[in-house]
Amino acid sequence: MEFFNKVGKVALGSRLRLMTASFTDDASKIYELYGVDFNPKWFPVFYTIAEDREITITEIANEIGHSQPSVSKIIQEMVGAGILEEGIKTEDKRKNNVVLTKKGIEISEKIKQQLLDIDVAVEGLISEAKHNLWAAVEEWEFLLQQKSLFKRVSDQKKLRESKNVEIVTYDSKYKEAFRDLNVEWISTYFEMEESDYKALDNPEEYIINKGGEILVALYENEPVGVCALIKSNVADYDFEMAKMAVSPKAQGKSIGWLLGKAIAEKAKELGAKKIYLESNTILKPAINLYYKLGFEKVFGLETPYKRCNIQMELVFS
Repeated sequence: MEFFNKVGKVALGSRLRLMTASFTDDASKIYELYGVDFNPKWFPVFYTIAEDREITITEIANEIGHSQPSVSKIIQEMVGAGILEEGIKTEDKRKNNVVLTKKGIEISEKIKQQLLDIDVAVEGLISEAKHNLWAAVEEWEFLLQQKSLFKRVSDQKKLRESKNVEIVTYDSKYKEAFRDLNVEWISTYFEMEESDYKALDNPEEYIINKGGEILVALYENEPVGVCALIKSNVADYDFEMAKMAVSPKAQGKSIGWLLGKAIAEKAKELGAKKIYLESNTILKPAINLYYKLGFEKVFGLETPYKRCNIQMELVFS
């Protein structure tokens, strides 16, 4: 086990596969010990059929958590071994049932004592161990159902990479990036409109000089995201959060979240009580981000954008 001690938890899957292989090897020997000609991988399917007597392939797959093709393959192997037979129709004539043959019933009876002995042996192993593996597996299964290992690693990647993101105040050297990132984003989903060109071609005149702000997200010193705080002409709102765009090559680094938080903080610094934004509901990740930032839907505000079908506000307490 020196390799696993050296590599650590990143080899968890490999270590579990090694343990599984050891259990499978022992399982084959145990069947031989009891004089049973049986493949260990058949057991979940075999046990389910032995318990229910008549059951469809789909029902077996759902019961044991395997895919239907996997169950079908195992059943074909057991049919070939003379343990199962299929082709018996259910009442609706659409589903095939599988049942134990005479040989299968004999095996079922034969391994009853074997299963009892295995249960006692495993209980003994659990009692000798410092940690209850059976209980731990059940707990891990539950936790991984709530949040998969892939999602956990993905979140960690985002967290690590987001620490390398720097949010800076707009400078004229970012003018081209501000325009290009927004044109790329808008053109991907919609068409550029007159109001877009006003802000993107003249950000200092249209946004900065009127009391607004633009923030730029840098990743490894490259501008990969932008967001603006535009002085509002809409009654009851101090600013509009607008022109948020993140480069596709930089997505997955929480840049939108970091920009949104920074813009909200900037609005509060400038004394804002309420800000709003305009978007489109086809942009589900963006809408989810806005809700996460604390925005709520509002209705009835005028908009210069054809693509806008949702408006949201953020009220600062």
